[in-house]
Amino acid sequence: MKTYLRILQYARPYADFLPLYLLYTVLGIFFSLANFALIIPLLNVLFDKTGKVQVEAPAAAPHFALSLDYVTHTFNFYFSQVIAAYGKLGALSFVCLVLVASVLFSNLFRYLSLRLVARIRARVIRSMRRELYHRIIGLQLGFFSSKRKGDLMSRFTNDIQEVEASVVNTLQAVIRDPLTIVGYFVVLFYMSVKLTLFTLLLLPISGGIIATLAKRLRRQAKLSQSTLGSMLSVIDETLGGIRVIKAFNAQEYIKGKFEEQNDLYARTSRRIDNTRDLASPFSEFAGVSVVAGLLYFGGSLILSGNSDLEGASFITYIVLFSQVLTPAKALSSSFGNIQRGLVAGERVLSIIDTEPAIRDRPDATVLPPFEREIEFHNLNFSYGETPVLYDINLTIKKGQTVALVGGSGGGKSTLADLLPRFYDPSAGQIFIDGHDLRACSLHSVRDQMGIVTQESILFNDSIFNNIRFNTQATEAEVMEAARIANAHEFIIASPEGYQTVIGDRGSRLSGGQRQRLSIARAILRNPPILILDEATSALDTESEKLVQEALQRLMQNRTSLVIAHRLSTVQHADEIVVLQHGRIVERGTHDELLRREGGVYQRLSSMQTNAALV
Repeated sequence: MKTYLRILQYARPYADFLPLYLLYTVLGIFFSLANFALIIPLLNVLFDKTGKVQVEAPAAAPHFALSLDYVTHTFNFYFSQVIAAYGKLGALSFVCLVLVASVLFSNLFRYLSLRLVARIRARVIRSMRRELYHRIIGLQLGFFSSKRKGDLMSRFTNDIQEVEASVVNTLQAVIRDPLTIVGYFVVLFYMSVKLTLFTLLLLPISGGIIATLAKRLRRQAKLSQSTLGSMLSVIDETLGGIRVIKAFNAQEYIKGKFEEQNDLYARTSRRIDNTRDLASPFSEFAGVSVVAGLLYFGGSLILSGNSDLEGASFITYIVLFSQVLTPAKALSSSFGNIQRGLVAGERVLSIIDTEPAIRDRPDATVLPPFEREIEFHNLNFSYGETPVLYDINLTIKKGQTVALVGGSGGGKSTLADLLPRFYDPSAGQIFIDGHDLRACSLHSVRDQMGIVTQESILFNDSIFNNIRFNTQATEAEVMEAARIANAHEFIIASPEGYQTVIGDRGSRLSGGQRQRLSIARAILRNPPILILDEATSALDTESEKLVQEALQRLMQNRTSLVIAHRLSTVQHADEIVVLQHGRIVERGTHDELLRREGGVYQRLSSMQTNAALV
């Protein structure tokens, strides 16, 4: 119930629809009741053999009042007038005309209520999907390393759709059907208290069984949604790693992983459908059983002369009660269908409720333009319980290029990720011109930094839009950035020049081309601080030369933090910092570190030199 109410909160900004919706619903119910209430005069007209229809009608039109007596007496007054003036045939025509008008208004107000619900449903789902997307965008990088992308995609697609189909779509049933049932029972009590009390003794039995089915559905739905997320993760990994799958002849292996999840999802879905489909037939069987009992009980009262209903009234009572079964059946089906949607809603809300670990403080200030130095002070960092960096102290003066080198797993990329606050240190501080970065807004910190990574992150868009990304640069500025990045020549040679669409993650370009576009994007942003994370390590010699030239131009007059495996790319750095097992073990210029006998840097340099000779 808590999840259901949370989902309905997304309709709160549009709550002004509720009074109008209730009005349409109540009017629709009123005219639906009128349709069946007209059965009594219709039967009296058709089956009265005396030639004169008996109607208990008031002598004058009654005064208005919110009661069933007013409605009944008003109709009887006008009905008696028609009978007196036009006879039985005229009375039949009158009843038929009133019936047609009643059905028209009943369906008109039903349609208007459906239009309102459709509008609110679209807005609720839009708001929910927007909040989910905005929350995911705001979460820290560490969140995505612990979540499977396919599972997150499942929450955006299937879970949201399930919420729409199973929860928001039942909004109408949850409001309209109970009102309909109440309206019908008010009329039934008005017609016969004794018979209605008898039916109320039988209905709770079926309600209890349906509630049991709903609990079972909820358990099965949780497993189903989890399985679907796993299956989508396998699909995402397949599409992303199709080259490796084919290279290793792993098609059958990956098919097996998919089939396992696909079969599990199919079995779970089948169980859910079987349980859910049981609710509707059972409610119908229970309803018909109650009607049969009602026919026997009411019929015995009439035959014994103890009933307060005449034959036509009793038939109308049975018809009205049978109509209660329709909204009751719909309501029971809604409670069955809603369980799967509630589980999907919980999965969506669990992401929305996740608070970002990296966010602005309430009193966060704007970081002033970079002027003097970056300082890492007594810095420590851990991924959960695993320590990664220990007691890092490092100062980078404005305009300097500082390189981080060392073996894999030494903490280089982690240290670089702390500067734009992708993570916050477990202990210690990072200062820019004396300002603690945790006291500054994320936007102002990252606005002064440009990042070029080993994996070029590009978007399935045109070359122009990838370079211009999140800026208001002109076409001339984009082209100038491309020239500086050694990218202009291959761009103009592309089929549509700067408007060429590069495919998913730039799949239509070579590695060197993708990297030069990333550099052009960074050049266009013109940041004072650069972070280069192994920007050339995945390139061939020719591409590396072009990219390295572009990087040298990019780093001119900027403060740069460079991570490199190839030591040849950082020989001209102002300072080289050697990291090993999360600690700074050496620091100095390229020449100074080479002269250090037995040093880590000298050993790394010798290994790379020997590898190049071989």
